[in-house]
Amino acid sequence: MVVGGLVEAANRLLEGRHGRLGAAALRAALVDLYEFWLSKAATAAGVDTAEPGVALVAVGGLGRRELVPFSDLDLVLVHNGNPDIGKVADALWYPLWDARVGLDHAVRTPAEALKVASEDLRTAMGLLDTRHLAGDAELSARLAAAARDQWRRTARKRLPELAESARARWQRSGEIAQSAGPDLKYGRGGLRDLGLLDAFAAAQLCDRPGQELREARGLLLDVRTELRRELRRDRDVLGAADAELVAAELELGDRFSLARRLSGAGRAVAYAVDVALRAADEPPRGRFSRRPSRTPLDDGVVLHGNEVALARDAVPARDPGLLLRVAAASARTGKPIAHGTLRTLADSAPELRAPWPESARQALTELLGAGEGLVDAVEALDRTGLWARLFPEWGAVRDLPPREPVHAWTVDRHLVQACVEASRLTTDVARPDLLLLGALLHDIGKGRDADHSELGAKIAAQVAARVGLSDVDCAIVAGMVRHHLLLPHTATRRDISEQETVERVAKTLEGQPLLLDLLHALAKADSLATGPGVWTEWKAGLVAELVSRCREVLHGNGFSPPADLDDTQRELVAAAVASARGQVRVGTEGKLATVVLAVPGAAELLAPAAGVLALNSLEVHTAVLRGHGGGRVGVFTASPKFGSLPDVSLLREQFARAVAGGLPLTQKLAEKEKAYDAAVAVPAAPRVLWFDDETSGPRTVVLELRAADRIGLLYRVAGALRRCDAEVRWARVATLGGAVVDSFAVSPRHGGLDAAWRARVEQAVLAAAS
Repeated sequence: MVVGGLVEAANRLLEGRHGRLGAAALRAALVDLYEFWLSKAATAAGVDTAEPGVALVAVGGLGRRELVPFSDLDLVLVHNGNPDIGKVADALWYPLWDARVGLDHAVRTPAEALKVASEDLRTAMGLLDTRHLAGDAELSARLAAAARDQWRRTARKRLPELAESARARWQRSGEIAQSAGPDLKYGRGGLRDLGLLDAFAAAQLCDRPGQELREARGLLLDVRTELRRELRRDRDVLGAADAELVAAELELGDRFSLARRLSGAGRAVAYAVDVALRAADEPPRGRFSRRPSRTPLDDGVVLHGNEVALARDAVPARDPGLLLRVAAASARTGKPIAHGTLRTLADSAPELRAPWPESARQALTELLGAGEGLVDAVEALDRTGLWARLFPEWGAVRDLPPREPVHAWTVDRHLVQACVEASRLTTDVARPDLLLLGALLHDIGKGRDADHSELGAKIAAQVAARVGLSDVDCAIVAGMVRHHLLLPHTATRRDISEQETVERVAKTLEGQPLLLDLLHALAKADSLATGPGVWTEWKAGLVAELVSRCREVLHGNGFSPPADLDDTQRELVAAAVASARGQVRVGTEGKLATVVLAVPGAAELLAPAAGVLALNSLEVHTAVLRGHGGGRVGVFTASPKFGSLPDVSLLREQFARAVAGGLPLTQKLAEKEKAYDAAVAVPAAPRVLWFDDETSGPRTVVLELRAADRIGLLYRVAGALRRCDAEVRWARVATLGGAVVDSFAVSPRHGGLDAAWRARVEQAVLAAAS
């Protein structure tokens, strides 16, 4: 049979010489055309008359009746040991090769096919699509049944291999959702993942795809069909220019409408695959099987097995901040949120009323600063409508395609990715909380008919006020959004050696060194989140030089010590001096505690205070240390990481023992950190800055530590300072979500304040923070 007629017929279908077919009708016509030719060719090659039995079966797209234009034909010639099978195969394959029809073929007995399937995952899944085309129908049916039976028996054991293969493919091909150039077949949430779901269903590891997934499959197939018809070749990556043509052919409006439809489909498929992988990975629960362990992660949040879930005593309806703590725990551990937990939060979590409480704002900062885990955490909240409850403004940028081809992501994903990049820069700025919020909101004004920087600044100011920031901080966040392009545009488009250019930038920033540093970090995060090659060494160097020149104009950051003590704190110091032992006083407001700890002058304060608070799972938000009347006092604001506040008498007893040296804090904190290791996020590199402190004497300098927060961090830093013979004259601690900015006015107890001493102290502090 002449293959040229087959190719000509296929071309006529694609060109629509007898009327243009819709995408689904075109696929059906291609399936019918190839089946007709293959059945005739098989008969001519002797498939129907060969003895013993021979059958031609289709797998892949032809097997599923989903043949898109310019696809290879996946065919298997099955036989029962026929000695002349080579001649039959040549008669089938050569005409196709001669006509340059793409062909992926195999010649095997059922036993050989099953053996290959047991060793090769792609073959095993391909055989699930086996469909008879010609020859011995009973032989085809036996192979299909045996392949499915083998898959059902072995699928669970092959899950690690399957999951690893899928993740490697996602790493190579990216995602369908939120991508500016999605790979319709191999991307996460694409057609290959729908094949995974079919395979899971065949092994009875998940339900068969429902209506939402069937619609997603139809859309992905239609877009892939029209893309290949327009390009006249086998391409599956949808670029912006091609998307405009495809959207018009499918009557889906413009490329922006198509992108939103595709993003929704990709999200649905990716979510279903995540659910299936997680469910299939769980061992079958028997009568005597052990229950998954429950490790506390935060107040009301636990790690249940391999998922983040609600603690048994959590009451979402009475705890507006619980949603953010769940998301933050998921992001920093990289563990998914249990679907039951998401449903419970969606059904019963109350609205966070403005202004947000401090605990909710802390949880938001911790979430935004968690790194790569943020992407999946936000996606989980977004899919269940919870993210829109927190940020109603998100709807305008959700799945919004970029207008510039340099962007690799949709606008919403770009904003999340900017937070991921900013999380690596939190030690570069004094206010990492503002950096992260600014990164999340810097393009929030897009998708509307206005200058996105000006409109975005107004929206950002409203969001910042809603989450509970002060008026000053709201103005800084709005300034970050309004001017987020100022530094890169000026550095790359103006002569930064001109003093007038530098002064113009400094004037625009209204003399705020903090805003300058935040914009510097945001420029880098924004560029890195845009796409590869956007943040170059050349661009980084120009921006850094501009920032340095502007900083000279703005005269640096300046530094101020903490405020003086009040009467109550002075009284506690006097009591500590009189009794020669540590004293504790605790005041509470809700779950926020103000813990005042005092010691006589000869005793160590910072290390035992920080150690005892960490030992009782109290997260320190701020701390101020001052000396007075022959003693020292520390004022700590803290809240319980898990559960409720500890008993005051226990705190007092432990602190007295710690000051006297009778409590092994180092050992106990090491055990505690090991037990809660799952709750520790991957930190940004710690950083130490030095400032002159003219208010505390000529032999005193201020050491500022910027680092990721950890259990017992302040205790370890205090110990490092003590071992370096550094006397802490005062300290000021700020915990900003998952990061800390801790300042210590230090002086050497012995010797001079030289470079060698500073280097030794800095090395010890960085080691303690790493």
